Order: sequence, then C-alpha cells, then structure tokens
Amino acid sequence: MKLKELEALLQDVSPFERPKVELEQYPTRAHIAARMLYTVGNTYGELEGMVVDLGCGTGMLAIGAAALGCPHVLGIDVDADALAAAGANLAAIGDDLPVDLLRCDVAALGAQARLRADTVVMNPPFGTRQRGADLEFLRAAFRVSAGAVYSLHKSSTRAHVARVAAGELHAASAEVLAQLRFDLPASYAFHRHKTKDIEVDLWRFEVSSSA
Repeated sequence: MKLKELEALLQDVSPFERPKVELEQYPTRAHIAARMLYTVGNTYGELEGMVVDLGCGTGMLAIGAAALGCPHVLGIDVDADALAAAGANLAAIGDDLPVDLLRCDVAALGAQARLRADTVVMNPPFGTRQRGADLEFLRAAFRVSAGAVYSLHKSSTRAHVARVAAGELHAASAEVLAQLRFDLPASYAFHRHKTKDIEVDLWRFEVSSSA
C-alpha cells in the first residue's frame, strides 16, 4: 500500500464523539499517522510481528498498522467508549483486519507478564492535564515491547524524554526521527481557537535486552 493510499484509508477513521479531557483524548491526524506507520513499516520493517497500539483511542494507528500488512495488532485503551469507537471503525472498514482490542490501564500492564510485542506504536497523552502521563505510557511501552517503541511527544519535552529513556529505561537507542506539526483541533470548551499547532517529535526507541 502506498503512502497516499494509507492516508486516504485513515481519513475514514472516525474520531472521538465526546472526548474526555481527563484522558487528554484528541484525534491523531491521518497524515501524521500514515507517515509514522509508513516509517515503521517501510524504513525499519518493524510491522512484521506482533504490534501493540498503546492508548489506541478510536483505532487510527492500529488500523493503519494492520492495513500495511502487520499480521497481528492489539489495541489497548482504558476507555470503554474509545474501544467501542475503535470497534465501529474496524467494522466500517470491513476488511477483516487482524486487530484485537483490550481494555486495560497502562499502569496495570506490568502485571500482564504474557503480553509481549515486537513493536509498540503510540500517540500518548502529552501530559498537560495529568503531569507525567506521557512518560507513564513510555514506561509501559518499554515493559511490553521486546524490540522497538515509536511514540509522539511534544518537542518541548525532548531533553527530558531523552534523559528518561537513557537513565531510567536504559534504552539501547533513542532517536528523534522527525519533528512534525500536530494540528490539534478544538476538542474541549476551554479551547479558544479552531486548531492549534503543536510541534511534536516522532521518536524511535530500541528496548535493551537487559532492561
């Protein structure tokens, strides 16, 4: 599947109907998701095994990974409404994509000893409403992945993310692959503008075998 075809497919993934501010729910734009997943699959070849979409929301990354040929994708989210929306999006596509959905809090993933993925992809909360939520997701991703983690984080947190990856998580490598402009649509009553541009980093982390 070509990049433009993937982006066109993801344009049909419906966003949250009633996003929950406490969970920092906001849509991942199709063009960002497509480029992120195309990099994972075509540049690094890391959609060939088991992939986990952590904090999957309405299924954007999970659906995209499966559409690019990933044989098994597991979308994980704590919110039942988000998982219902993801299920509806999967049904609407109607291609019998190999995607399963699991309701689980990231804080509980450490107790799921049998859950291991080759690759984790995620667009976690930025940590603006709940301080440190972005790093909580990153820690969970490192517990789950046996290989690589791809994640979007605010560019303003780059130095801090790098320190946590190297010092606490003992990442074998941590690299910013690209800086992207995330056009965040007005999703909540306190948003004053229709959209707000936020600079985000697309990170690739390699999980150390000794971590």
